[in-house]
Amino acid sequence: MSLEQLTPTVLIVDDQPDNIQVLAKLLKADCRIKVANSGAKALTLANGEMPPDLILLDVQMPDMDGYEVCQRLKENRRTHDIPVIFVTASNSVTDEEKGFLLGAVDYITKPFYPVIVRARVNTHLSLKRKTDLLEKIAMLDGLTGIPNRRYFDEQLTREFGLARRQGSPLSVILMDVDHFKQFNDHYGHGPGDECLKKVALALTLAAERPTDVIARYGGEEFVALLPGTDAAGACRVAERLREAVQALALPHAHSSAAEVVTLSLGVAVLPASTDTPRDDQACMTSLLAQADAALYAAKQAGRNCYRLASEST
Repeated sequence: MSLEQLTPTVLIVDDQPDNIQVLAKLLKADCRIKVANSGAKALTLANGEMPPDLILLDVQMPDMDGYEVCQRLKENRRTHDIPVIFVTASNSVTDEEKGFLLGAVDYITKPFYPVIVRARVNTHLSLKRKTDLLEKIAMLDGLTGIPNRRYFDEQLTREFGLARRQGSPLSVILMDVDHFKQFNDHYGHGPGDECLKKVALALTLAAERPTDVIARYGGEEFVALLPGTDAAGACRVAERLREAVQALALPHAHSSAAEVVTLSLGVAVLPASTDTPRDDQACMTSLLAQADAALYAAKQAGRNCYRLASEST
């Protein structure tokens, strides 16, 4: 990770250039600074590809005041967790209470006192770093280090919504290490854990697009989420994943599928269409059930192969 990636970004929102200049001068030694002179510009920057780690938000602005900006930030899933510190000339307890109820984490009053500004900004940046780290850890599988079931579920919900809105396909591949119980029974749980780590790494390296998600689904099961991928493309990926694990050449003396560790895979596809029922949760559940049925069909076919859901029904 580069030094630039480690440096936190602070978005200063104020319609007065002098206030922006003062705050930027106080913080530029420790932070990357972004500025916005209106609420609308602030919302655009906060929703960008590189959202800020913290927002210093002036309360009194024309067109859209700080309270409305904060409310919109907190209503948006993408910006909900960005901490907001209100900047105001008011010492009103009522105003502070209103800001805290909207989701602000702190207040800075004008005129600015450098020590107080830096201390409050650094405190909330530190809390944000710790929160982000805990959130990241919570999304990773403890054994393999790849995304876990929770992360997959969240990404499935997100990508499903995008696929619906854009009318694009979405594919899921459920994978199971063949005869893994026999592997554990014969080689032991320590080698079994090492096997899962190596399988996870092989699958991750075989996923060529950064938008594709490889996650541990549970036990010896893994799952791939492939946005914008139709049935033909998903089948190509499934075969590439199968080959990547077989190429590890991990001995498995008690497998009927091969002499090495292998995978069985089930592929299911949400077609490219917006003309589908609106119960998203039911559709996602159905998609996973289809992948699971296809995985079962692959096992029935002798394992170490993939099956497409339409072929298994």
